[in-house]
Amino acid sequence: MWTVLESPIGDLRIVERGGAVSAIEFTPFRQPSDGRPLGARDDAHPVLAEATRQLAAYFAGDLTEFDLPLDPQGTEFQQKVWRELQRIGYGETRSYGEIAARLGHTNAASRAVGVANGRNPIPIVIPCHRVIGADGSLTGYAGGVDRKQTLLDIERTDALF
Repeated sequence: MWTVLESPIGDLRIVERGGAVSAIEFTPFRQPSDGRPLGARDDAHPVLAEATRQLAAYFAGDLTEFDLPLDPQGTEFQQKVWRELQRIGYGETRSYGEIAARLGHTNAASRAVGVANGRNPIPIVIPCHRVIGADGSLTGYAGGVDRKQTLLDIERTDALF
């Protein structure tokens, strides 16, 4: 099942499998790489309706922590990286090297962390946009650096108004 949410970063396709969010996709939408069919669009499916509600609240600045059933598919290492990403608080950032260190690896694992970060199937909810370069620069983002900047701007807590 799936639904589409209009957002400040373009339409998002939210995919549900087995009672959990399995993907959030940026436009332009593509066919699933694993060959499985998406199923029918179902805007009223409870998991999809709740994901849409929470994402809309996030974009409105009213939600800082998601509470959704998630089922990202990936390798054991990717799963570890994605769990660590979920520990980065709203409005905070970490470098690839910091993530590697938190996982017990040296800075040499930064590249592997970057690859895992880029393969995150549930962006925004698993906040891969909060990972930046060691020098504070915005580095690549599967949805594009402009989207990454917008997401970080939404989370800015130092704005005057």
